Amino acid sequence: MTELKAQDGSATSPVCFGCMQFGGTADAAASQALYEACRGAGVNFFDTAHVYTEGAAEELLGGFVAQESEQLIIATKAGYTGGSGRSNILAQFDESRKRLKLDRVDILYLHRWDETTPLEESFETLSELQQAGAVRHIGVSNFAAWQVMKAQAVAAQFGTRIDILQPMYSLVKRQAEVEILPMALSEGMAVAPYSPLGGGLLTGKYQTGGTGRLSTNERYATRYGQPWMHETAAALAKMAAEMGVAPATLAVAWAAKNPAVTAPIISARNTEQLAPSLAAQTLALSDEAYARIEEVSQRPAPATDRLEEAG
Repeated sequence: MTELKAQDGSATSPVCFGCMQFGGTADAAASQALYEACRGAGVNFFDTAHVYTEGAAEELLGGFVAQESEQLIIATKAGYTGGSGRSNILAQFDESRKRLKLDRVDILYLHRWDETTPLEESFETLSELQQAGAVRHIGVSNFAAWQVMKAQAVAAQFGTRIDILQPMYSLVKRQAEVEILPMALSEGMAVAPYSPLGGGLLTGKYQTGGTGRLSTNERYATRYGQPWMHETAAALAKMAAEMGVAPATLAVAWAAKNPAVTAPIISARNTEQLAPSLAAQTLALSDEAYARIEEVSQRPAPATDRLEEAG
């Protein structure tokens, strides 16, 4: 298994903070408060991307980490726009480093699969950046399992490997359990899954009339719009009330307990919203509780689709 550590040797925190909202729904002051709350809770893993809030997320994070970057694990991504060709990776990564005020980042992900660019071009470029000391680990985000393994074979041609994956994973988005997570365990890849709260659905706020991305963003409303997902969220909220914890705490702790998961990526737009997710770091979720939570969700069919063989 890839062992992620900060440059000073510090182990990865149990959760990663995703900075997607820095400079957007979280202004500069709120972003700083979020960063400080994370650091106060022991979080040392921060995730951003070239495309987030038109660069503001990287710029803000760069200011926050300036005095302690060697104690942290900083990840960014390239290629969400413009593809994963050499010139675009280099241009976006150069801009990201300038925004972050860092000569080197710990993780550089390809943000998504690019069917128009040969993998050889992408991974030769990433390998050169790694060999030059600009990148410590190479990762991929939003790749299917077959795409990961195809890319891994190409990476080997250039003397490198994919060390970490970033798939979507939550109690209402469990497709990663079919092939991605078992593959990561088998091949020794770290996993930092995003959206463990299902776009906010698993916080329980929508069951009490709250609003958020699911009510204002058509993409998220479609992604999490199936009735069974809302039923799962309601069941989780009931279980959380019985246990005396917030639904978000249970949702993050459940995702984190999967043996393939290194650190789920949490996020928030203010510190009040962040607190329940941070609390998951210290919640000792028993095997019994984990199984009970799992039962309120739909398990995906196995890769062979032989339901009679499902565990």
